[in-house]
Amino acid sequence: MPAVCAKAAGTVAWQPVAGAMHRRLEVAMEDAAAGTEKNLRGSGVAVLLGQESGQPAPCCPHGPTLLFVKISQGEEVGRRFYACSACRDRKDCNFFQWENEKVSEARLSAREEVNRSCQPSLSHRQNVERYKQFGLLPTSKRKFCQECQQLLLPREWGKHSGHQVLSDLSIAHLQRPSQLLCPLKNKKTNAQYLFADRSCQFLLDLIISLGFKRVLCVGTPRYSQFYTEEDFCHYNMFNHYFFGGEAAHEICRKFLHQEKGEGVILVTDPPFGGLVEPLAFSFKKLIATWRETQEEDHSSKELPIFWIFPYFFESRILEFFPRFSMMDYQVDYDNHALYKHGKTGRKQSPVRIFTNISPSMIVLPVEEGYRFCSVCQRYVSSGNQHCEICNSCTSKDGRRWNHCFLCKKCVKPSWIHCNTCNRCALRDHACESAKAGCFICGGAGHKRSTCPNLSVTDRAGKADRNQKLKKNKKIKMDTVKRPYLKHATFARKKIKNKKKKNALAC
Repeated sequence: MPAVCAKAAGTVAWQPVAGAMHRRLEVAMEDAAAGTEKNLRGSGVAVLLGQESGQPAPCCPHGPTLLFVKISQGEEVGRRFYACSACRDRKDCNFFQWENEKVSEARLSAREEVNRSCQPSLSHRQNVERYKQFGLLPTSKRKFCQECQQLLLPREWGKHSGHQVLSDLSIAHLQRPSQLLCPLKNKKTNAQYLFADRSCQFLLDLIISLGFKRVLCVGTPRYSQFYTEEDFCHYNMFNHYFFGGEAAHEICRKFLHQEKGEGVILVTDPPFGGLVEPLAFSFKKLIATWRETQEEDHSSKELPIFWIFPYFFESRILEFFPRFSMMDYQVDYDNHALYKHGKTGRKQSPVRIFTNISPSMIVLPVEEGYRFCSVCQRYVSSGNQHCEICNSCTSKDGRRWNHCFLCKKCVKPSWIHCNTCNRCALRDHACESAKAGCFICGGAGHKRSTCPNLSVTDRAGKADRNQKLKKNKKIKMDTVKRPYLKHATFARKKIKNKKKKNALAC
């Protein structure tokens, strides 16, 4: 049974369900696809999707860049610019270009050379050929270099003689590559966190029980050594870019179109530092590809999705996928110090599953403390008590939330209502922070993304016009004032010289 999967700023892999019960459903996190540079986001940066000026976006080593615009509350908006879609730190990818900037041929050539030099030393096809040769070797000659993270053929042993090498690799080892590959640790570029066995088994059992036969895994990095071109594609989930070109895109399309699109589900675990907008944009592109197989009377059908993300991103995800709902199941990771199962209170894992599958169809393990709410018709955590006023099980973090009659909603148990801020907050919060309001207009009750006064497009367009006006004004001012400035400077020098002569005369 064929399979497929995709990687954040890296790969797409296809995975069968029935034939893969023995292997982990691994969707590793990569901060390499963290969207944009952290310090830029802090100053107020919005990504502009589908608003390019008609020209294709310039490329960095991670594929086409994204268009951004700086935003400052109460001030004019900055110029549009292109930056890397995958790295949030300019030290890892320093690409920067103004939207309408004219780039010289020499700079373009240098940029292309840098992009080529950053690509893997071996192509996916070369890796596949190596893997075939590796599989033919007897178990005693199958070795893996842990320092270079590479399968070794006998002719390469000498080059790795001083390295830490694993020997006697079995077929079972090769079928579970995450047991061989060491997770990357740079949080700003490509840190990788792997699902704990508990979460892997739950997801696999759930997918099988729901009747799915194929899984499109988005976010499985560095697997090109272990999977063929039919099972794995190098893909950037922040700009919907297939590094293998149209051939790789066609493989993904065929996988989604198998059996007229039936029996397939998309499972993704993006890096939590990434922007939701470009992720949603890419997922909608994959959904559109899947919908190509649907008949007109079934155009409203949706590609089933499991989007694994922290619960505090719920409003952002629902903004782009209103039909999604959040499950109470706590996803935990093997190599993450905080996102662990079994902890209590605020130390519980905040990672949840967002899905467009009906909550009533998803059974959560009762032995782990989940229960079925007959009113909400879904499984919830044991601490998530049904609120009669809200008519919903309102807790997001596993604790029992309290209803605030003034706010007209349930809030965290550690919050109290503040009359100054007119909202619930922590006891020791700073009331001044409540006055900030919207980042654009300063008003309360909404955020920058939903500001009714100005859209991002209007603000960006206004910024471009203001920039041109400032430039024209500067040229005009320079033309008028420069002679007077020169004269004033010369006059001051003459006065100073006169003072020096008088002083010498005295």
